Amino acid sequence: MKIIIREAKIIDPKSKFHNQVVDVQIENGIVKKIGSKLSNDNKLEEIKLDNLHLSQGWFDSSVSLGEPGFEDRETIANGLNVAAKSGFTGIALQPNSAPVIDNQSQVNFVKSKSNGFATDLFPIGALTKNSEGKDLAELFDMKNSGAVAFGDYNKNLENANLLKIALQYVQDFDGLVVAYSQDFNIKGSGVANEGIISTRLGLKGIPNLAEELQIARNLFILEYTGGKLHIPTISTAKSVQLIKDAKVKGLNVSCSVSVHHLVLTDEKLDGFDTRFKVTPPLRIEADRKALLKGLKDGTIDMITSDHNPIDIEHKKMEFDLAKNGTIGLESAFGALLTVLPLEIIVGKLTSGRRFFGTENESISENSKANFTLFNPEGNWNFSKANILSKSKNSAFLGAKMTGKVYGILNNSQLILQ
Repeated sequence: MKIIIREAKIIDPKSKFHNQVVDVQIENGIVKKIGSKLSNDNKLEEIKLDNLHLSQGWFDSSVSLGEPGFEDRETIANGLNVAAKSGFTGIALQPNSAPVIDNQSQVNFVKSKSNGFATDLFPIGALTKNSEGKDLAELFDMKNSGAVAFGDYNKNLENANLLKIALQYVQDFDGLVVAYSQDFNIKGSGVANEGIISTRLGLKGIPNLAEELQIARNLFILEYTGGKLHIPTISTAKSVQLIKDAKVKGLNVSCSVSVHHLVLTDEKLDGFDTRFKVTPPLRIEADRKALLKGLKDGTIDMITSDHNPIDIEHKKMEFDLAKNGTIGLESAFGALLTVLPLEIIVGKLTSGRRFFGTENESISENSKANFTLFNPEGNWNFSKANILSKSKNSAFLGAKMTGKVYGILNNSQLILQ
């Protein structure tokens, strides 16, 4: 592949070309030249798009697909194409398949299925066997096969001693433990945020305490053991403060927040629409604002789509019985631009690579071409026509969006919508 990308505004604070409008010449996946009005003597293919912006390739730290076992929800092949057209050059794949990704052969399987795609797939291995929370899985073997972290998707580890042992064990090979935090006993049979909305609708509530108590416990354990801990998809103001305090202490902890928790609140539940049933639940406006503040002050390290395809049979049913989850890759960028400035969005969609060990070079000559192409301007509404996933359970259907993703350039492939 030999192309010249014309008149692209570079968004990369680590690059000397940051905020400059330049041409970028790429040959065989490597950036050969960056400059103004590059000559094209060899008649290379030229790419010119309206108001084109170019950044390092975005990374999503929490994506569920389905395969193996739930191919009716999503396949790896289509999921990677969805990610590419949504602007993501790398995704961390959650282990919640059937069988669960809890051993070396399962890691090898999903990696082999991702060969040849523009978007890179980085498996997260299950922390415990079959994600049952009883015995540690084959962490070292999975690490050697390419697992970038270990966690049981959306399952809290009730056994505090097991988390302690895991954090101690993975230090031998610089492993990262992912600890979803929601106390099962306090959550009980709750299905929505505990508050005015759940009370009015007659839905059993999940108090903020369910999340905050577990985060506090997990941080105490981290302080005792050392190691690296990632807390995904936090949702409350107190959670932000707990993690902020832990970082002041010098603990090696990172955290993420989902797009839907930054944009939506539990007021969306008024119609009992199960598209808005997620875990953790959508919280109140004060929590949403605290999450946005946590991003801006650096407490929250990354943004994830927390993309989780659910088939219609398990989603379009009574609210109490429906499965948690929303797809989010396609709507991530457009939704974020309605609540955050561009540079913070790009920063938080690329910073996850550092914590998960998949970091890119800054945009410069002789570096690998791993780019996301987008236009941050223009308003539109997200509709079913914009859904590329097999499952259609999007919490953002009908929502107003800003900006447009053109696609990605990675692994010597240019993928455009």
